[in-house]
Amino acid sequence: MSDSFSLTDLEAIVAARAAADAGASYTRSLLDKGIGKCAQKLGEEAVETVIAAVSADREALVAETSDLLYHLLVVLKARGVSLAEVHAELARRTGQSGLAEKASRPAG
Repeated sequence: MSDSFSLTDLEAIVAARAAADAGASYTRSLLDKGIGKCAQKLGEEAVETVIAAVSADREALVAETSDLLYHLLVVLKARGVSLAEVHAELARRTGQSGLAEKASRPAG
């Protein structure tokens, strides 16, 4: 795989696998279980990523981050949110300081 592989490439792979048969695609079978299961898997991968980060195991951190990003894109797919929408939000936020952006969020 080349160094130019991107999250956009991964989003396209998730979309293609989402259209496949559940018997042949983990992505499809996960989506078929619903947003709750997709979100649960995302949470599990987030915890595993945190554990790898604090354990100072570089290889585990890379592997768990890869899993985390995959499961994040599955959740976005399940909710019909595109990576382009996330990119647009990130671009909007870069126009102000992090503290100003955080202060502008609705209380919640």
